[in-house]
Amino acid sequence: MPPMVLLATGYAGLLLVVAAALERLARHTATRSERYRTAGFTYQPEHDLWMCPRDEPLWPHRVDREHRLVRYRARPSVCNACPVKTDCTPSHHGREITRPIDPWPHSEAGRFHRGVSVTLTALAVVLLLATLGIHHRPAETAVLVPATVAAGWFLRRWAADLRRTPSGFPQTITVRDRTAEPGRGGPSVSRYRSVRRAAGGTDPEE
Repeated sequence: MPPMVLLATGYAGLLLVVAAALERLARHTATRSERYRTAGFTYQPEHDLWMCPRDEPLWPHRVDREHRLVRYRARPSVCNACPVKTDCTPSHHGREITRPIDPWPHSEAGRFHRGVSVTLTALAVVLLLATLGIHHRPAETAVLVPATVAAGWFLRRWAADLRRTPSGFPQTITVRDRTAEPGRGGPSVSRYRSVRRAAGGTDPEE
């Protein structure tokens, strides 16, 4: 077995490991960001609605096909009369929360990390194919072909998700439960702080 074949296979494998590690890290970060964005709100999949910290439901309002989101909104009459409304949302149309239709990546940061993973995987595929073009005896093919197929599978899957994920995500408003902060414990949710996060695009209600 030529050392070049083993070296190329090992290097391609290293690129795949780095890409997979990046995917895992980015998913973990995205999950934490989502929890922060919806802190205090609870999604009930059996009813497909969110419950706000004041136990008021946010019902499905609109399916945003452009951004691949489902928008949930509370009743304006309830939100406008809520004592913590000014800390929750500036909108007079009711607090809105979005839920992505597709799995991760569904953010600008997610698209960036997925793009890096796709690039690394594409480099691995190109390296393996180039090596296969030079070394294609049976023993060499038995090593290079499975490695190329595996790298190609990851490349196809991740690239398909990246193509499907839209860009230009709308601006969102998050509410952070202050009772979750150190030194702010309490038996019930009483105060919230709105935090604006620019994730691209604009909120039509602002």
